[in-house]
Amino acid sequence: MTTNVTCTLCNGDATLFQIVSGKEYYQCRSCSSILLHPRMFISNEEEKKRYQEHNNDVDDIRYQKFVAPIVTKVRKKFTPAHNGLDFGAGTGPVITKILRDHGYNITIYDPYFWHNPEALEQKYDFIACCEVIEHFHDPAKEFSLLRSLLKPNGSLLCMTDIYTQDIDFKQWYYKNDQTHVFFYHAQAFQWIKAHLHFSTVTIDGRLIHFTT
Repeated sequence: MTTNVTCTLCNGDATLFQIVSGKEYYQCRSCSSILLHPRMFISNEEEKKRYQEHNNDVDDIRYQKFVAPIVTKVRKKFTPAHNGLDFGAGTGPVITKILRDHGYNITIYDPYFWHNPEALEQKYDFIACCEVIEHFHDPAKEFSLLRSLLKPNGSLLCMTDIYTQDIDFKQWYYKNDQTHVFFYHAQAFQWIKAHLHFSTVTIDGRLIHFTT
């Protein structure tokens, strides 16, 4: 066991926060986020199997309501003339389904289920990233990639549970998913805005909206 690791987002010093069920979690002194020690990560094969167990039926009304904050924001700010990317779409790309039903041009990318490298060579007006960023093994690298894919006046729309000091981490359901390895504090999003040169960032519940 180590007492210090380097934050995989901001490169700050992260100190041992809690050990829960044998897993070591560290908190960054700079961005206040919580990260699982990399040696605790499950394998790629196990990760893919876990995703395949998700019940992601694109026609499920509950699933459609869950992603509604992103869909609503896209439809308010962009028209079908704009192009978007559903990044980390998983086995059931519900955001893509809904927006395509409304005439939008959406490209799908997922490293396991929609491995489409050409999708990462284009530029987009908006990127949807729903329940994805908590899975990033290297969030600094992934957010840099996402920023590079956006056009001027573009939007990166993420959804995740945000860590706050009020949360009883040991009892927090969100850490129990074996594929969740990074838990963002609001300060982390401010760091991303500043260091990756986004123009704005707003947080509305679980919805985090970056603009270029």
